[in-house]
Amino acid sequence: MTLRAYKYALNPTPRQARYMDGHCGAARRAYNWGLGRVKAVMDQRAAEVTYGVPAAMMTPPISWTMYSLRRDWNLAKNEVAPWWAEYSKEAYASGLTQLAAALKNWGKSRNGTRHGRAMGFPRFKSKRKTVKSCRFTTGALGCEERYAVLPRIGRVRLHETPASELRDGTARILAASIRFERGRWFVAFTVEQHTPAQAPRRPDAAVGADLGVKNLAVLAEPEGEPLTVPNPKHLGASLRKLGRLSRRVSRRLGPDRRTGQGPSKRWTRANAQRNRVHHTAAYQRVDALHKLTTDIAREYGTVVMEDLNVAGMLKNRRLARRIGDAGFGEIRRQLAYKSDWNGGRLMVADRWFPSSKTCSSCGVVKAKLLLSERVYTCESCGLKMDRDENAARNLAALAVAVSGTETLNGRGADQKTRPTGQVVMKRLPGSLVCETGTASPEAVGA
Repeated sequence: MTLRAYKYALNPTPRQARYMDGHCGAARRAYNWGLGRVKAVMDQRAAEVTYGVPAAMMTPPISWTMYSLRRDWNLAKNEVAPWWAEYSKEAYASGLTQLAAALKNWGKSRNGTRHGRAMGFPRFKSKRKTVKSCRFTTGALGCEERYAVLPRIGRVRLHETPASELRDGTARILAASIRFERGRWFVAFTVEQHTPAQAPRRPDAAVGADLGVKNLAVLAEPEGEPLTVPNPKHLGASLRKLGRLSRRVSRRLGPDRRTGQGPSKRWTRANAQRNRVHHTAAYQRVDALHKLTTDIAREYGTVVMEDLNVAGMLKNRRLARRIGDAGFGEIRRQLAYKSDWNGGRLMVADRWFPSSKTCSSCGVVKAKLLLSERVYTCESCGLKMDRDENAARNLAALAVAVSGTETLNGRGADQKTRPTGQVVMKRLPGSLVCETGTASPEAVGA
């Protein structure tokens, strides 16, 4: 049995939209209440330390586990939220669960037991800026032919027909999350289902994927013709229209937070038109990336990518918009779990592996290669090749070079969470890659 998620757009009635908005507000209220209570106790104890209060006489600390927060909420909800009965209890549990996870991540980050970037102390959620979301784990959860069944909200029409696993009941629904993003409501079902073992069409083939701005991806094997995927530039194609709509918005009377003046109706309509252009570009990008990664995962047994520092690349003000529009991080995220679903593996080359500077024919590494040099020229063997194709061939050859020299190990993971069946390759001296995918029983037992 595997865990999967199905996400669909909703077409709620005005009453259902208000009710879903209320559930998200209830989750935010519980989150802010719990955070305020934890913060008040921590601030009080910090003040008592400065006053020299003995430890035995200090304010006792409180537990911030989800169960403790939920128990305290049930004792205080009649006073802090007398309207609590209007919404499902799952809404309040959703907010408190998020708070418990945020506090846990902050605590682990502070004492150094959490990998990744440092996590700050949780902040209060604003009604105006926070993304509306709520999660249901119990109650009347279901999915019918064209409807999602949610606790207290009822049957909400789906924008499209759901998957057959949801309609015929072969997938057991564990949770449902509603979320308002890009101007509309979505529901995501977390299900448990039996998925038969699959294999890619070419299980023995290894392909290198070099991502870029000019071409979204160049796919190449050690031998054979490369496949170039042009960058659709969804946001770039809409810049002219966005500029025109932005000028229209600037001419309208917008909101003024200093005086509390609200926006005019003409500003609201113009801003909605501008937002729809952004939403359309985002939907087009998501659709294109899913189709690309699905085709790659179903075709090749091994996919090799570079460990790109996307956050650092976005600091380049000349290329930040194009890099963000391409979605490099999303491509890697999707390939990680889709390769696992299709019985393949994703290998990630070390960030400092010189894929662009290395000659794919003789292996000589150039000392310097400017970004403006689009054609790679080897001074040793005379090879002339597009730099992206050369990098993709080096990545593909890397998979072949290390396939028999590195061992699989379930330890040493550098990620907070990992999909089911995903493993990490043990790094040996001189190792250049780490691997995610499905390991064989022999490798797991080694």
